[in-house]
Parts: sequence; C-alpha cells; structure tokens
Amino acid sequence: MARSPREIMASGEWYSCLDAAYEEMRRAARRACHQHATMEPDERGACAPLVAELVALGRDCWIEAPFHCSYGINLTLGDGVYLNAGCVVLDSAPVRIGTRALLGPGVHIYCADHHRDPTKRRAGIERAMPVTVGSDVWIGGGAILLPGVSIGEGAIVAAGAIVSRDVAPRSRVAGIPARAL
Repeated sequence: MARSPREIMASGEWYSCLDAAYEEMRRAARRACHQHATMEPDERGACAPLVAELVALGRDCWIEAPFHCSYGINLTLGDGVYLNAGCVVLDSAPVRIGTRALLGPGVHIYCADHHRDPTKRRAGIERAMPVTVGSDVWIGGGAILLPGVSIGEGAIVAAGAIVSRDVAPRSRVAGIPARAL
C-alpha cells in the first residue's frame, strides 16, 4: 500500500520535496498565509479562516501577521499560544507548541534537514525532523529552532539564540549555538 506524502514526511525517511504533491500542499499554505497577512487587523481575529483550516489551533491562540508556514498541516498550537509578527514555521514534520507558549517576533522553526550530497540536494532530497516546544515556554525574538529539537516546559530561549540541541525544562539558554545560562 502506497503511503501518502504526509506519512512519508512523518517517517523521518529521505524524500524529494520537489514532488508535485508537496508543492500543492505548500501552495495551500501560501494561500492561507497570504489571506492572513492581507486581512484587516480588526477582522483577522486569532487567524484567517484558511490558516484555521490547516493548523490545529487550541483555544485563545493568536498569530500576528505576517506569518509563514510551509504546510500548516503539521503545526499544532496549544491553548493560549501567542506567535508574534514575522514567525516562520517550516513544518515538514510535526511542530507542537504547548499551552501558553510565547514566541517573540521573527522566531523561526525549521524541520527540514537537507541532504549533505549536493547532487541529492539539487533533487530536493530532504528528511523531516519534529520540533516540540513545551508549555509555558518563552522564545525571544529572532531565535531559531533547528530540526529535531525539544524545548522543555517553562524554559526560556534568549532572543537571537540558535537552538541545535534539546533544552531542559525550566532552564534558560542563549547564544549561538544556544547554551544553558
């Protein structure tokens, strides 16, 4: 039985992101993000209807514009999550953001891990690695979370940090690469 493109992404196996099925999924996400960005602020509410169709939203979430996601279908926001302006979520794998998490402006979350071989990279070969952000986490503006990391409950990631390893619950990290304070 053939697996769906979404199942292949979730498997962690190498696949070509240039396949037409992935492009159609990205096209739907681009339409949703565009709708979100171009709505009147007072009409936007927590997010645009097309974003709400893709993203699994908890109660009382707020996504400021502009916002970008690759697929949206792999993004889950817990209750009370706040994404400030300019957040980017490249959700080729599951991205779970826990309740009451706060993401500052320009936070980026990346799931795609591109192949090391340049020939395979040109062919769009990548794999997807999940990212998890625990409840009550605060991620400062401009921070970047790399593929496969988990941020523990109550942790704080300083503005501008690049997180390449898991962050322990209730800890604080800063720097490039991010290290415990």
